[in-house]
This record gives sequence, structure tokens and C-alpha cells, in this order.
Amino acid sequence: IECVATSKASHQLASGLGIRVTTLEKHPYLDVTVDGADEFDPNFQLIKGGGGAMLVEKIVASSSRYMVVIADQSKQVETLGKFPLPVEVVPFGVNATAWKIERALKLLNLKGKLVLRLKNGKPFVTDSGNAIIDVSMGAIPDPGRLSMYLNNIPGVVDDGLFIDICGIVLMGTDDGVKKLVKKAA
Repeated sequence: IECVATSKASHQLASGLGIRVTTLEKHPYLDVTVDGADEFDPNFQLIKGGGGAMLVEKIVASSSRYMVVIADQSKQVETLGKFPLPVEVVPFGVNATAWKIERALKLLNLKGKLVLRLKNGKPFVTDSGNAIIDVSMGAIPDPGRLSMYLNNIPGVVDDGLFIDICGIVLMGTDDGVKKLVKKAA
């Protein structure tokens, strides 16, 4: 078994445990991605990015035949939006990009509070060298449409919405693990 790590920290941890780590460049098509989620809904749509690696996580997950999410029952929601939506943006013109995000939210009749993610008092920097704006907006009625709007904004690299990528959730409950499988469309 060879694995593709989705962050520098995961790479170091896996290597230190003796797990063979490869790259997506050497293996552009993967069998399975196993990862967590900050939220998931009944349609297997996810919010990810609380740890700040959602761009690489999305690249890896979308390069996999299957994506399996492991999460506890507190991550299950009826409608995404309880967890702030991370939006990865290039460092140039962060305030201009934030303004465009606010404008897109208004077009979708959504209201949101945008906060530049900080670490030790300075802007958080992803492994890809970008910043993250966390958008708290409550319920997201149409995650696919929101993602489309966000990803068409110059300066936005990607968002933490994982749409049509996850197919299996292994959910920890008080009674053990419950396997949820997305039905084929």
C-alpha cells in the first residue's frame, strides 16, 4: 500500500510511522481517499477545511475512485452551514476578494460574516501558500450553486464545499459505527 498525504504534517506523520508515501504526480488515479469532515449532510455533501488543507484534500479526493469520510455523529447536519465555510484565497488582494465574496453572497440572498483566519496573530498560510477566509452564514440551501459562484471569483482558489465527491460515511455513534452509503443517481 502506498498513500498520498494531503498536508506536510500528514506526510511527516505517515513517514514516521513507516507508511510508504507517494505523490499524486506518480499515481494520478487513486483507489480510495479516507478523510474526515467538519460537516456532512444527507446528500453526502461536505464542508472541509477546518484544518486548512481542503485544496489538496479536494484534489486528492477527486482523484480517487471512492471517498470515505470518517466522522462522529456531531458532524451530521440536515443542511450544511453550521460550521463556517473555509474559502482559500490568494494572498494578493485578500480584502478585494473578500468584498467579491460578500457580493456573491448577496446575489444568492445569503448573509455571511467573513473572517480572515489567523494563526499566532498573523494570517494563516496553507501548505499551498494561500490565505483562508472563514465565512459564517448559517444554512447553505444550495451548496453546489454557492460553490460555483465562489469559484468564479478572481482570487478564490477553492472553497471547502465537497460536492459529489464523497460516497461513504463511517459515522461513529453511541451505539458503534454506522455505515452510510450514497445511493447511485
